[in-house]
Amino acid sequence: LSGQLPNEIDNLSSLTSLSLYNNDFSGEIPDEIGDLENLSYLNLNNNNFSGEIPDNITNLNGLLFLNLGSNNLTGEIPSEIGNLYNLIELNINNNELSGQIPNQIGSLINLEYLSLRNNQLEGYFPHEMTNLINLEYLYLYDNQLTGEIPPEIGNLTNLTSLDWGVNQLTGEIPPEIGNLTNLTGLWLYSNQLTGEIPPEIGNLTSLTYLDLQNNQLSGEIPPEIGNLTNLIFLGLH
Repeated sequence: LSGQLPNEIDNLSSLTSLSLYNNDFSGEIPDEIGDLENLSYLNLNNNNFSGEIPDNITNLNGLLFLNLGSNNLTGEIPSEIGNLYNLIELNINNNELSGQIPNQIGSLINLEYLSLRNNQLEGYFPHEMTNLINLEYLYLYDNQLTGEIPPEIGNLTNLTSLDWGVNQLTGEIPPEIGNLTNLTGLWLYSNQLTGEIPPEIGNLTSLTYLDLQNNQLSGEIPPEIGNLTNLIFLGLH
């Protein structure tokens, strides 16, 4: 299917699920989509939508699942995204979004899956996001994020996958990363991280992938890395 979404979509006021992924829709996402107040599932992934994320979409505070990934969306993530407090999954990867990650994402305390990868986001990781204690998957790779990894990342103890590769992170890997004992994948490759690999990384005994390559790390490999007996991939070059 192709063409633009008709504004008259707001007539479908009883919709609870709208799934249009893997089509060839184009143009802007109509503001009227924000009138579908009964929606709990909205998936527009893998189309050719352009323009900005409409502010009205943040009226849909019954949403549990929002996927706008793999389109051509531009502009910033609206701060009103924090109104979607029931979200369990938020995916806006593979777009051309810019600006900073809004602090208000830290209000989405039910989130289990968050993917912002492959955009042009910049600035620091908002401290407020370390409140997302239900997160299991956090994908931020291939952006232009700067600053240090906050020690409070260790609060996100339900994380199983953390991908922060291909950014511009600086500073040291905080020892609190060792609190994330459910991690099976940790990707911090292609940043500007310095200092030594913290021995606490040896606490992450569920890891199958550990990729720290293309940084400016120094010192020796800590002997605790020998605790990671489930590793399939280890990248340190």
